[in-house]
Amino acid sequence: MQAVVIERFGEPKDVLAAQTVPVPEPGPGEVRLSMTLSPIHNHDLAIVRGVYGYKPSLPAIPGTEAVGVVDAVGPGADRVQVGQRVAVAGARAAWADYFVARADQVVPMPPTVPDETACQLLAMPLSALMLLDDLAVQPGQWIVVNAANGAVGRQVNLFAKQRGVRVLSLVRGPGSVRALEDLGYGPVLDTESEGWTDRVSEVTGGEPIVRAVDQVSGPAAATLMSLLAPRGELISFGALSGKPMVIDTGAVIFKQAVVKGFWGQQRSAEIDRADYVRLITELVGLAADGTLRLELDGEFPLDKAGDAAVASETPGRNGKIALHGSAR
Repeated sequence: MQAVVIERFGEPKDVLAAQTVPVPEPGPGEVRLSMTLSPIHNHDLAIVRGVYGYKPSLPAIPGTEAVGVVDAVGPGADRVQVGQRVAVAGARAAWADYFVARADQVVPMPPTVPDETACQLLAMPLSALMLLDDLAVQPGQWIVVNAANGAVGRQVNLFAKQRGVRVLSLVRGPGSVRALEDLGYGPVLDTESEGWTDRVSEVTGGEPIVRAVDQVSGPAAATLMSLLAPRGELISFGALSGKPMVIDTGAVIFKQAVVKGFWGQQRSAEIDRADYVRLITELVGLAADGTLRLELDGEFPLDKAGDAAVASETPGRNGKIALHGSAR
């Protein structure tokens, strides 16, 4: 089969290469999937660069989420059937024609959920749902999210709206403002427009912002801290800028603010099984009835993974970039 392999850590465009490798065999409690679509997440590229929370042994096949069809079933994996269409997150080696996953990780996908949504339904949306649970925000309260036009920002907006939580979305550029407003989300402020911070009190009615979600890091963290109400919380969710957080010490002290991190993969590993089932059931239901639709901004074959990585990190996207298996 064909798979994307890295022999060394480095820039994705330089180290991602397709190779012919043996088809993996499922072990006890495992299933083999014929991969249909696998999205490129920021954490996938961080793994390729060797700067994520763990480093795989090299050579390695990247890819952590996908939708596909069950191709083979290992011993003890009786709850999953060959030919079943499923999605999985928290997997390994998904950027391949075939990959192996734990049977208890895969989630059957209803036919009304398109592949484009199914391939990215479990990782980022689940993180967004868990994040909102952890924020412990009451209906009517305000949170602020930067890089809000990305996948997580849009999902936080959707799920918060259903819960009655109000979201101030921060984006860069008028096109991103329009994209979110066209989805019915708001208020949205363009951080590249002059005097945008002066409008924050206007659009929130002067009400306190009790939580701030930072996906950018660098100086953007300080900006969020300046918007945060006393005794509020700033949650570090990502570092799109690639820079360390910069926060004014005085703001932290005098606001008595809390700064903490959120790592979806670890949070998923710790979540109670009943809560996990509840959240997954909510996600699949929203996707099945069309409330939650996740678009792709491009599909690439496995032998163009380097180009796909470049496209994934090119500004201005309104959807994920995905790799597709040969059966697509």
